[in-house]
Amino acid sequence: MLVRDVYLYCFQNEETSLAHCIHHLLAEKKITLDDDMSKVDLHQVNHQKVAEMIQNNVLGFHKVNIYSLKRSKEEFVFIYAFNQQAAIQCYKENFHQSPLNCHEYPLDFELTRGNDVISFREMRKEFERFPAVAGCFRKMV
Repeated sequence: MLVRDVYLYCFQNEETSLAHCIHHLLAEKKITLDDDMSKVDLHQVNHQKVAEMIQNNVLGFHKVNIYSLKRSKEEFVFIYAFNQQAAIQCYKENFHQSPLNCHEYPLDFELTRGNDVISFREMRKEFERFPAVAGCFRKMV
């Protein structure tokens, strides 16, 4: 697999650390986009510089997470947002009440939708603006 393919994958899947490492190695001209990624020596990375790049968000990542907000004993609302506070605010605006709690879920969590199985990561691609209500879930009691 080429460096360019891995780099693109990093952006599509918000792999911020690896993306910044690749960016650093490209900027230092230690690798090119056409190199074979399996032959890239990541020990060449200056971890202090990469940490600063990540801290300064040089590549402009705006990670969107998925949050489960409890509406009642049986009902939960899933909201995509940049942080927990934004998810709670979105909930309040849409449901005119405060959630009972709010927990972040892993984006790779899979759920059944109709006859298909989809991850929150894949479902997120269906939304263009955030925060966004992904859906509601009701527990069978």
